[in-house]
Amino acid sequence: MAKILVVDDEEHIVELIRFNLEREGYQVIAARDGHGALELARSQLPDLIVLDIMLPGQDGLAVCRALQQDEHTRQIPIIMVSARGEEVDRVLGLEMGADDYLTKPFSPRELVARVKARLRRASGGKKERSAGKLVRGRLVIDQERFMVTVDGIRQDLTPKEFELLRLLASEPGKVFTREYLLEQIWGYDYTGDSRTVDVHIRHIRQKFEQLPGSPQFIETVRGVGYRFREVP
Repeated sequence: MAKILVVDDEEHIVELIRFNLEREGYQVIAARDGHGALELARSQLPDLIVLDIMLPGQDGLAVCRALQQDEHTRQIPIIMVSARGEEVDRVLGLEMGADDYLTKPFSPRELVARVKARLRRASGGKKERSAGKLVRGRLVIDQERFMVTVDGIRQDLTPKEFELLRLLASEPGKVFTREYLLEQIWGYDYTGDSRTVDVHIRHIRQKFEQLPGSPQFIETVRGVGYRFREVP
């Protein structure tokens, strides 16, 4: 039985989500603020977190950032929920490490569908990472240990950066469109949010490219997307 952590300071929202998730057979635990969310996430290690942005004290974005920085919680899928539906808020949430974004008021059926999709994707990701290592010249992606090294030096990537790099490196030379990368990594069609991919690619390059402006690994295909350079 999957365990879901629901974080919201509005009791009726928590109970609405709890009712619909428990009806689907999920175990639900809840927190009302950011501090409580971090405590439960670290002690209970839920399979997924439904996280409101507007929280008393530490907001959802800060919670999301803290979870991404903790090696024990960074792989937990996060669905961010907020009454703020502006594109900039949604993109910011995704860039902070959230896997999905839902705007209030939302349909409970849609939330349940997205929870199911996220859990399936997380389960599939674990199976993919058990495939071993991808060796691409000086770069090695250890899928079992969720680790990337360049010239033997470990690179600290977020889960989204890791999955994006792994997908590109899985087929060197193949051009992936931004839309395809969004659908595969984030799971939904975020029309107009292609800059989310661009930001994550820029972060990856900054972490291990010697000259980020002249990348050796991930090439930009202007007007289309990205490809991982074929290496001998």
